[in-house]
Amino acid sequence: MKTDAPVREFFGATTDNTVYANGTHIIGFGFDGTACFRKGTRNGPDGLRAVSEDIESYSPYLDADLFDHAFYDLGNLSLGSSDDVEAQWQHASDQFDEIFQPLDLQANNVRVLTLGGEHSISYAPIRKYLQQYPDLVLLHLDAHADLRDGFLGYHYSHASIIRRSLDHFGPGHELIQYGIRSGTREEYQYMNEHGTVRKSRKDFLDSVAAIADDRPIYLTLDLDYFDPAFLPGTGTPEPGGEDFHSYVSLMKLLRGKNLVGADVVELSPEIDPTGNSDVFAAKIVRELLIILNEKGAR
Repeated sequence: MKTDAPVREFFGATTDNTVYANGTHIIGFGFDGTACFRKGTRNGPDGLRAVSEDIESYSPYLDADLFDHAFYDLGNLSLGSSDDVEAQWQHASDQFDEIFQPLDLQANNVRVLTLGGEHSISYAPIRKYLQQYPDLVLLHLDAHADLRDGFLGYHYSHASIIRRSLDHFGPGHELIQYGIRSGTREEYQYMNEHGTVRKSRKDFLDSVAAIADDRPIYLTLDLDYFDPAFLPGTGTPEPGGEDFHSYVSLMKLLRGKNLVGADVVELSPEIDPTGNSDVFAAKIVRELLIILNEKGAR
């Protein structure tokens, strides 16, 4: 496996190119080729890593520390040498498959946290997890429904990630969406007809609480889920979003569940020159890593 070296490993991680059983692994996918408004998410994975050592490794919300367990940073997927954005996306997606497709994630208790990058990068990890876990719950936190069947000529667009994920859904899979506040009429019709969207924080948290403790959960988190007043450094901000404390409420719930993998996408460091968005996102990742590390150590 030959990934691109990161600017530095995420704070607390060991730089490695091996996937370990019972281990949590970070991998970056810095791509923004289909972004339709403001680009810059290609720098998201290393933007997160660069500030990670400037926040505490200890989470007072979970009373746990990144250093409680070993975890690994596999670097960044390569976009290849082509100038064509679809070829770049395909090259990196193929590399993700090369690394993880031969592995039985479930049997080996392998946890993967993918850092984006725009939301289209989530396709490869979500597809892998859907293949591996026939009863997977896909939690989708986002400002946008992402249910378009392609957008601006891109079949695998950042605006289509959930639609493309549904292509791989089986009868035992479930989609729960929250934070959605932008989309087409058709997208809202789909969510309402299929009961995928939760329209209040209480309904969403109650839905997560009701998931059986041993049922596998994958979280795909677009950072524009948060209100741009808190996190402006993202490509398609939408007013009316959530705050950090609602996220902490979710993390406390997920700690008692079976979180098997996740991705965090759409950080664009250059949009927020204060660097506050990078720090906010790094704390988001810290909480996720702690939970994934605890699950991986079982």
